[in-house]
Amino acid sequence: MACAVLAGALIPSPAFADAQPAEGMPLRDAVALLTVADEQREGYDRDLFRHWIDADHDGCNTRTEVLLAEAVETPETTARCTLTGGRWYSFYDDIEVDNPRSLDIDHMVPLAEAWDSGAFDWTPDRHQRYANDLDEPATLVAVTARSNRGKADKDPAAWLPPHEPAVCRYITDWVAVKTRWNLTVNPGEHAVLTARAEQCPNNPVTVEPA
Repeated sequence: MACAVLAGALIPSPAFADAQPAEGMPLRDAVALLTVADEQREGYDRDLFRHWIDADHDGCNTRTEVLLAEAVETPETTARCTLTGGRWYSFYDDIEVDNPRSLDIDHMVPLAEAWDSGAFDWTPDRHQRYANDLDEPATLVAVTARSNRGKADKDPAAWLPPHEPAVCRYITDWVAVKTRWNLTVNPGEHAVLTARAEQCPNNPVTVEPA
């Protein structure tokens, strides 16, 4: 994912009201526009982010929708949206997986990290929309359970994909999601994003606030 196309609109946060990246803004410029601020963890509860809903009422919840969208070999789907077979590529660790139950759906910017970075004052509806964001492919990604649990709620200052060729995609997607949802970055996170972006292709990040 060299760039991310973001859709939707809802009350931009003050941190980004005057500094939304324009369409096709180069990665390094998008990083520079991220607002740097201290994090706030107080009050966080994962249950505040209701997720894996069936937003379109087609019988498939968000987790399954991501698996269907990201399959490199399409699985069979039952009437109740149970998947069998199929094949996926976990770009974090460069591993192919042929069992959907061996995959986690990772929030590119973890729920706790989103809370720390501005989601602490969101409405319940916005929490739910973030946790189930199928409009932006960068937000949710199917990866091995091992890599997802190794990452946990860490930001790029504490964790990057173990597969080095995946790092530039990861950084680009992280910046896109932070920008889409008007989330801030802490000083250490910003320093790593800046340094890593200098080592990556300066590809465009197309953004529109959620």
